[in-house]
Amino acid sequence: MTLLRVEGAVKHFVQSRNVFGRPGRHVRAVDGVSFEVAAGETLALVGESGCGKSTLGRLVLRLIEPTAGRVVFDGVDVTALDETSLRRFRRQAQLVFQDPYASLNPRMTVGQTLAEPLQLHTDLNTRGRADRVSELLSLVGLRAEHVQRYPHEFSGGQRQRIAIARALAAGPKLLVCDEPVSALDVSIRAQVLNLLQDLQQRLGLAMIFISHDLAVVKHIARRVAVMYLGRIVESAPVGELFARPRHPYTQALLSAIPVPIPNRARAKIMLPGDPPSPLAPPEGCHLHPRCPHVAPHCTTVAPVLSLDGVAAHAVACHRWQDIGQSAQMVEAGTAVSPQLKRLMAAFEASGETT
Repeated sequence: MTLLRVEGAVKHFVQSRNVFGRPGRHVRAVDGVSFEVAAGETLALVGESGCGKSTLGRLVLRLIEPTAGRVVFDGVDVTALDETSLRRFRRQAQLVFQDPYASLNPRMTVGQTLAEPLQLHTDLNTRGRADRVSELLSLVGLRAEHVQRYPHEFSGGQRQRIAIARALAAGPKLLVCDEPVSALDVSIRAQVLNLLQDLQQRLGLAMIFISHDLAVVKHIARRVAVMYLGRIVESAPVGELFARPRHPYTQALLSAIPVPIPNRARAKIMLPGDPPSPLAPPEGCHLHPRCPHVAPHCTTVAPVLSLDGVAAHAVACHRWQDIGQSAQMVEAGTAVSPQLKRLMAAFEASGETT
């Protein structure tokens, strides 16, 4: 069942105004994006920094107002909600920020931080809120005595667990996770990812997981949508996308994944130049100034994200059938050695809380 449907989402930020105060130039952060998320599903949004991933995540929650398009959550048009209805929607969809230290109030204890959304969104009394706070701490692997501590008294991994507990306080159906492990030490990322997967299974959560780390995405996501300069250029189930990338940009991203096997080399696909400015994106396909397979019509006609019904694989490229795929290259780049697999399994089995 579809829980979230985004239809033609557009967000343009005003970059400058003329002497009369009228908008002049715009930053086209999100440029006509559509996708769906089913209940209990994890959709990953990936792409280079500045491609519009985080902006799109905030549009879904209506933390920023869209320039155009619709966001339909559980059959309700979120973009048309008034202030009272929007507050009720907040209970159903929450955000986990990238930096847990910046997203937590340093003057509030953990108990106060977790009790605040309960005061806003539930009818629980003081005792009921205290019990719920204890339950949330246990849910994310923290102890009840942590309730009186402040954020600076915790490690980075523990702070992110607190941020996740706060997002879960009101019982949401959807979590938008904006690079939730990129600010953490590599040694504890697996713990937080495993926690998110465990909570998803136990609570039936849907997730939009925003990341630029493709190894993390392969571990946690069911479907992946690749963004470039405000548009989704490819979308597919995670196994299908990693095995058979069709868009030249996706192939370049996957070729950059480090090979975890010593002495194994792999040719990388290097796209020339830098991404164009979102102030003046190219006509037609946004990738055409950097694409090695560009054809004349790529410079004038924007490709449509078309779906292959058999593989549930959608790509926005005029020439993907002529380009071919780099399946062997991608599989080699994402292979994990048996030794590394054993180390990862032992680490996860230890169950240490950081």
